[in-house]
Amino acid sequence: MDNYPLTLRSLFERSQTLFPKKEVVSRTITGIHRYTYADFGRRAKLLSSSLQALGVKPGDRIATFAWNHHWHLEAYFAIPCMEAVLHTVNIRLPADHIAYILNHAEDRFLFVDETLLPIIEKIKDQLTTIEGYIIMTDKKALPPTSLQPVYLYENMIESGDPHFTYPEYINESAPAGMCYTSATTGNPKGVVYSHRGIYLHSLSIGLSDTLGLSERDTVLPIVPMFHVNAWGLPFASVWFGSKQVLPGPAPTPDILLRLVADEKVTIAAGVPTVWTAALKAQEALQLDLSSLRAVVCGGSAAPRSLIESYEQRLKVPFYHAYGMTETCPLVTVARLKSYQEKASLDEQYDTRAMQGLLVPGLDMKIVGPRGEVAWDGKEMGEIMLRGPWVATEYYKDVRTAEAFQDGWFHSGDIAVIDSEGFVKLVDRAKDLVKSGGEWISSLDLENALMAHPNVFEACVIGVPHPKWEERPLACVVLKDAALQAGDKKGLLAFIEDKFAKWWIPDDVVFLHEIPRTSVGKFMKRELREQYQTYFTGD
Repeated sequence: MDNYPLTLRSLFERSQTLFPKKEVVSRTITGIHRYTYADFGRRAKLLSSSLQALGVKPGDRIATFAWNHHWHLEAYFAIPCMEAVLHTVNIRLPADHIAYILNHAEDRFLFVDETLLPIIEKIKDQLTTIEGYIIMTDKKALPPTSLQPVYLYENMIESGDPHFTYPEYINESAPAGMCYTSATTGNPKGVVYSHRGIYLHSLSIGLSDTLGLSERDTVLPIVPMFHVNAWGLPFASVWFGSKQVLPGPAPTPDILLRLVADEKVTIAAGVPTVWTAALKAQEALQLDLSSLRAVVCGGSAAPRSLIESYEQRLKVPFYHAYGMTETCPLVTVARLKSYQEKASLDEQYDTRAMQGLLVPGLDMKIVGPRGEVAWDGKEMGEIMLRGPWVATEYYKDVRTAEAFQDGWFHSGDIAVIDSEGFVKLVDRAKDLVKSGGEWISSLDLENALMAHPNVFEACVIGVPHPKWEERPLACVVLKDAALQAGDKKGLLAFIEDKFAKWWIPDDVVFLHEIPRTSVGKFMKRELREQYQTYFTGD
């Protein structure tokens, strides 16, 4: 058969040929911006031609430092379709990590949101390879800034060549994008995505047993476009002709819910903390969310209680998924097999609270100390992956040798797998509580605690113990700050029938909030440092 290259140009051209009338809705700091895929395509080519005029060549890394909006979507295609590399930079990382990432990637130009200029201005003297800054704003003039040289995005669109065309042939193995992990120790690690990998990952999102994305959908990617390509949704949505709703700068739960109601969003994707906050906001707003056919949840494990709340109280289907920066990111989706729908509702929720079945196209094995684990839902091991959208190395990083071995990516995630092939995350290897030589899953304990009606969030950490090496400590945020926080025994009694006695946390501390990483995950390392002498008294 023909050796047809799988590239982002194919995705882009299909949107222009078949879906020019479909709409992209973008929230900016001044209001709602609307245009069509035809407008999007024209502007993306004009942007590419202006970047070429600035000297951008195939293989050059071009960074974006931006929220989810139409300018960012244009860059998503304008950069890789001219054979440069789209490098999305996490705006929530510490300043020293942002500087490291931009320098390590050797980015030549940086697209910056006007609202984010102060972050880059503070580190500008540390940046060694940036040749210019492109400011994204809907204002007519450049905002005041100490960055130099600067270019106004809209001026670049106006000065672009309307006859610009993309190359006929692009090597499908060439890099199209890159993203760096959010590091808890050491510097972030760079992951490069090929045209072929993004193409095939986009196909996987459209499968009916994964997310089933289609032309009929209106897609709201709450997950940031600076983090793992917004889980691939912008790429797939352009290809399939789905209407996109981009939530813009610093969206609150109220803003997100109003976008769902106003734009009749059918599928939205975000991390558990987003869906927890949205659930609370909806209790007050009581908006019409009936257009939603699914909310997609990933980034960290969602408690069963959250899934039940969406489906029983809001009547919105909840898709639990799992992936990583290194996997583009989709790996598993918790969709029931046909015959599992005959099980009791309780059994169905137990299954759907797992991370789910491996998506078609990937290979996986779960390996423990004695080799591949039994499919019994009990034996723990590390998830290992390979496939066309799984990374094979870190970008210019010696840590490649540790994470990529014998053709497999070693994820660092500890899991079990049941007889049906459903994967359940037990913990990150570094977050397992190791007590008396046995492993305790902090995730299982957190999910059980989250089911308590007075608990808003729960995080369980392993804390040094003089006898047992480590013991679990529960860090809990209550739903109502006015509630009495003294009933620790009652909270632990609530979960004691669900676990072996030695799994139950030795104590509970009540917090106003739990520290989070830049992508919304609990910062367990910070909590472990804070409470490292809690049981030893040192």
